[in-house]
Amino acid sequence: MSQPHHPTKGRRLLGGVRRRLAAAAGALALAAGLVAQGSPASAAGLTQVSGFGTNPGNLAMYAYVPDALPSGAPLVVALHGCTQSAGDYYGHSGWPALADRHRFAVVFPQTDTANNANSCFNWFEPGDSTRGRGEALSIRQMVDKAVALYGSDPRRVYVTGLSAGGGMTANLLAAYPDVFAGGAIASGLPARCADSVSAAYTCMYSPPDRTPAQWGDLVRAAAPAGTTSWPRVAIWQGTADTTVRPANATELRDQWTDVWGIGQIPSRTENLTGSTTRSVYTDAAGRPAVEVYSIAGMGHGLAVDPGSGAEQCGTAGAYYLDTICSSHHTARFWGLDRGSGDGGTGALPAPTGLTVTGTSDSTASLRWNAVAGAASYQVFRDGTKVGGTASTGYTDTALAAGTAYRYTVAAVDSAGTAGAMSAAVTATTTGFTPTCHTASNYEHTVAGRAYASGGQTYAKGSDQPMGLWNTFVTRTLKQTSPGYYVIADC
Repeated sequence: MSQPHHPTKGRRLLGGVRRRLAAAAGALALAAGLVAQGSPASAAGLTQVSGFGTNPGNLAMYAYVPDALPSGAPLVVALHGCTQSAGDYYGHSGWPALADRHRFAVVFPQTDTANNANSCFNWFEPGDSTRGRGEALSIRQMVDKAVALYGSDPRRVYVTGLSAGGGMTANLLAAYPDVFAGGAIASGLPARCADSVSAAYTCMYSPPDRTPAQWGDLVRAAAPAGTTSWPRVAIWQGTADTTVRPANATELRDQWTDVWGIGQIPSRTENLTGSTTRSVYTDAAGRPAVEVYSIAGMGHGLAVDPGSGAEQCGTAGAYYLDTICSSHHTARFWGLDRGSGDGGTGALPAPTGLTVTGTSDSTASLRWNAVAGAASYQVFRDGTKVGGTASTGYTDTALAAGTAYRYTVAAVDSAGTAGAMSAAVTATTTGFTPTCHTASNYEHTVAGRAYASGGQTYAKGSDQPMGLWNTFVTRTLKQTSPGYYVIADC
């Protein structure tokens, strides 16, 4: 594998010794046992791209582009974790297979030991993680290069990362909300949480308990003045992570829901495979703006689910943990599984008259007006395709009780191309009644209302800290929706 050149001017010469010492300490903290996996970035299908700008961050650019990718396809930027490489992330994360399936390009930035002793992205260094500087600017230049080379749609550029890559992802979303339409932070840190090595340790192991507004202010201060449009953010966290504590996911949720101007109580929750709870926070239009995926019992790493199933992807390994395919669900959250978020590319108009005709504890029934020339219809729940039908009615099943769902429909022509998306309707299932439970922290965890991590107890869903995990601390938890509990001590 050819290595990126060492820069010969600027802050890297002037501050080289200090930078390496600081980076080594910070990398050690965030890497905490992270072992490099897989092959170097010369793996088949992964191509190094040169000449992508001034590259002030001294990074290397690698890309995976499916054959015959059409112009106007989305672009995903995927950041590896400490001691890893672009080739490692390419080989394990599942993004290349998803790029083939859903037709988009993937850029894999790579750092190395010239920047950081453990090859971590320097998420805690302001000179590398703020707009127009260092590694952040290098990644921005990679986006420009990819848009020019592959004809990627600049309105549909997304960024994701693991661990230190997750911390850098959060900072990129804050610094470049005009570039990234969405992001996914896996085992990562809130944006602007740290500006030094010592602060990085604090964020990882005991993140500051700031208010949502304080966290949101850090994002607003990092973004261009006058920013009003924000990226949609997915947050992935294992409850047994001892390297980046689960409290970081709570602070991330507080940060990005505040940026969006929405509350910290989820619009709904649902249980997925791999002991995963998905909490959805919708915007004023009812679209998911922030999603939190909490994986019970998972440690530090990226969630993958090897296999050939429709929802499977990735390869297991050290810090690629076999639970659920996070990349698949992230792609669905961003809408990459259906092309443009406004519908397909066909000429058929949007169906009209979409209404909810009935609900039960676990179902929602819909009906709409027929579209001339339609061979069938696709039904979307919360932006994700859930079914198809040749009729003008559909019943969605296996839903959570007492939960609101947002539906849209698109008509499909005889060639299988979907047209414009309908206006949305909201269906709320019946049957859920909030309940309170008073018990010891130990009993709450046994009953599945809470989880233990590092000797502490946290409420399931909300991740609120409850104190020591033992039989002596008693708390009252209120279940506000399926799988979601908040502290309700009186």
